[in-house]
Amino acid sequence: MEQDIPIEKPSDESSGNPSDSNNVVKAGNIELYEKTATYDGYILVNDAGDNRVYLMDKDVIIVHEWDLQNGIGNDVELLPNGQLLGIFIAEDPKITFGGLGGKIQNINRERATIWNFDYSSIDYITHHDIELLPNGNIITIVWERKTEEQASLAGSKLEIPIFPEAIIEINPSTNEIVWEWHAWNHLVQDYNSSKENYGNIVESPNLIDLNYVTDKGGDIMHANGLAYDPLNDLIYLSVNFFSEVWVIDHSTSTEVAATHSGGNFGKGGDLIYRFGNPNAYRDNVSERLFTNNHHPNLFEDGKMLIFSNGDELEQSTVYELELPIELTQKSIPNLITPNILWSFPDSELYSPKVSGAVRLPNGNTLITEGDYGIWKVTPEGEVVWKFSGEGFFWRAYHYAKDDPAILALDI
Repeated sequence: MEQDIPIEKPSDESSGNPSDSNNVVKAGNIELYEKTATYDGYILVNDAGDNRVYLMDKDVIIVHEWDLQNGIGNDVELLPNGQLLGIFIAEDPKITFGGLGGKIQNINRERATIWNFDYSSIDYITHHDIELLPNGNIITIVWERKTEEQASLAGSKLEIPIFPEAIIEINPSTNEIVWEWHAWNHLVQDYNSSKENYGNIVESPNLIDLNYVTDKGGDIMHANGLAYDPLNDLIYLSVNFFSEVWVIDHSTSTEVAATHSGGNFGKGGDLIYRFGNPNAYRDNVSERLFTNNHHPNLFEDGKMLIFSNGDELEQSTVYELELPIELTQKSIPNLITPNILWSFPDSELYSPKVSGAVRLPNGNTLITEGDYGIWKVTPEGEVVWKFSGEGFFWRAYHYAKDDPAILALDI
């Protein structure tokens, strides 16, 4: 049942238990709280482990929780009208990699479904993330099944079905798919010269090495996050198993996105830029930045926050990156690492899965550590607030107390 719980603030020194005798419910424990440096707003928590979405304050008191009919497929956001927009798990999914979805919904504060879009079959399923575009359309990530025969003809080393990524754009007024991009149209392989997509990987960095990942049961890319740049009409796709972010020209039509020319950048649907792991296109000289990655967050024009999980390193790092200026000039950047403006590693910060970061209005950074909880960190790297809870935290989003979304909830 949906809850609107009256707020009774604990003392600032309280570490907090999940519940107490003052008619409040807490999401977990406050491990650290520097009051003067902590921004006073609300945090929307996506707990994929317990299929919960709730809003809590800086004292980790839950002020609003949605009773969801379907498990979350990871990303759920709060819109200015107070509705949730989220990706949820389909009733009978046939593709079941981690982060699966198959269902996109708008849900109001009374948990009524305002809009529903199902995209799940034996051949495809939406997963992980969604993004609301300025025109009201929605983009999301799709796994699409390719049979063993199709994979072999394309030059795959694997003798199993494979599941490359796609992106679709949905018009929620009509439930029509109005734009598509498919990684399948932008492959290269040097495994078998008698198969399709044969070429020189070093000389084809705008294409995707079909055989870069061969040990994940056919999940050969595992995209996990989207960001949209409205000024330059670009999509940023976080691709976890490549430890990269791919930049895709959204100015194309679906037909042009299947080709290698056209659009604002003249490359059709080929990658116009990629960063994080030069090894993915056989550059073994340039420095690698990411070891797995989540949440490409374009928080300002030309700037991105991203969470590098550091799986093999057992050390996560949050980066603030300055993206190449060429992307604002409709020209192709050199394949160099973006300028690192700020980074935050910490010996206690490590989550091999999920996680993310958002910038707060006071300049601090809100960091989600997936298997622990949430941090607030100053620009100088001082930790001023930590929350721990029993959950598996996909992301956390910040909302000011006067944000239209919060006012619409009337909490």
